[in-house]
Amino acid sequence: MLDYPALRAVATIVQTGSFERAAAVLNVTPSAISQRVKQLEERLGVVLIVRGTPCTATEKGEWLCRHMENVGMLEAELFGQLPALVDPDEPRQRVTLQIATNADSLGTWFVEAMSNFAKSSSYLLNIAVDDQDHTAEWLQRGRVIAAVTSLEKPVRGCRRFALGVLRYHATATPDFVARHFPQGVTSEAIRNAPALTFNQKDRLQSSWIRKTFGRDLDYPTHWLPSPQSFVEASLSGMCWGMNPTQLTREHLASGRLVELVPDTPLDVPLYWQINRLAADRLADLTREVVAVAKRRL
Repeated sequence: MLDYPALRAVATIVQTGSFERAAAVLNVTPSAISQRVKQLEERLGVVLIVRGTPCTATEKGEWLCRHMENVGMLEAELFGQLPALVDPDEPRQRVTLQIATNADSLGTWFVEAMSNFAKSSSYLLNIAVDDQDHTAEWLQRGRVIAAVTSLEKPVRGCRRFALGVLRYHATATPDFVARHFPQGVTSEAIRNAPALTFNQKDRLQSSWIRKTFGRDLDYPTHWLPSPQSFVEASLSGMCWGMNPTQLTREHLASGRLVELVPDTPLDVPLYWQINRLAADRLADLTREVVAVAKRRL
């Protein structure tokens, strides 16, 4: 028999980041929260919460949190049909959906989809950001219930929906091109022209170089983990970078930015993958994600 008060304690600690805040949300004492988690961990023989600032879930704890998401969705559906089951003295428990996306989707189209969904839903959203090549791992590890990913193969236990492609251009200012590529954008020049990289997982620059020059090339790079700041850094003339069409269209049209090599876009196919257990109950979420992506990508 599952100890749902203890499971709810674990999920709330992870959501709020501390035992004290979880106790306030659940209207119990911090010692009661601590005791529930301790007893559950002893019963299961595994650690569920990494105590820290903030508190986070272990891999096993993440699976329990996703289970509680599904339970919360089922309860919301049941209470909608049988409102007499709701205890007016109990604090209202709103379900927070854990979703992962890549930063460039978040900076170009994904917020619109989330906003459309949130306006007509009682769910809360917790959006995690990772590289599009790695968000599927969050699904595989049970850390999120749905994700925008570049992985075409369906993650086990998930449904997959094609969204379209996020198109990137290798861009820089005309002054940067004149300074670093006076003889044209050659392999040797690329080796010496500073690029811009989002983080260690970002392979867009390397993929564009491989596609354009037919081989891998080493290049110097700055590091900057922000899609909007990526464009600003390119506009400042400090680097060249791979920027989404949606963020560079006006700059390219005005001439403030130019493509390093004309007509060499890099297309990254994107997919929406969602846990099968939640897919039907979150059909409106999927509908918004697919509709906005089809319109904006």
